[in-house]
Amino acid sequence: MLAGDADRERVVRVLKDAFAQGRLSLEEYEDRVGHAYEARTYKELDLLTGDIPRPRAAGAPDSPAPPYPPPPSSPLPPPPKTNSKAIGSLVASLVGGFLCGTGSVVGVVLGHIAKREIKRTGERGDGPATAGLVIGYLGIAFWAFAFVVGTIW
Repeated sequence: MLAGDADRERVVRVLKDAFAQGRLSLEEYEDRVGHAYEARTYKELDLLTGDIPRPRAAGAPDSPAPPYPPPPSSPLPPPPKTNSKAIGSLVASLVGGFLCGTGSVVGVVLGHIAKREIKRTGERGDGPATAGLVIGYLGIAFWAFAFVVGTIW
């Protein structure tokens, strides 16, 4: 099994402690540290520390603990998906300026629906939904103002 950087660092700490306790000479310590940083597998790391006794906690059994934790048994869960209505809200609000405000209205409606769904399901997308709402309301206000000014003149 492949070892990671954290595993290599743990082995280097074990080697450093062994050197500080006088169990390794300077030359042997430097050689083993170099091999630790080049090691790719747990087996290679075990060979570097196999002859070094591990300190035991009070009442612990005689078998030494490995210098690294076992690999995780299951992968991390996937991140939550982004709400599609939130993205639709932002896109519709941005395009709303070219459609005489109808896109802004659609953006506001989708934004409110997306906010409600995000709160209920825990999906991502609160930022785009909020941006869609703000841009949509600004678009509606602009087109309402333009309509009023156009009607008066």
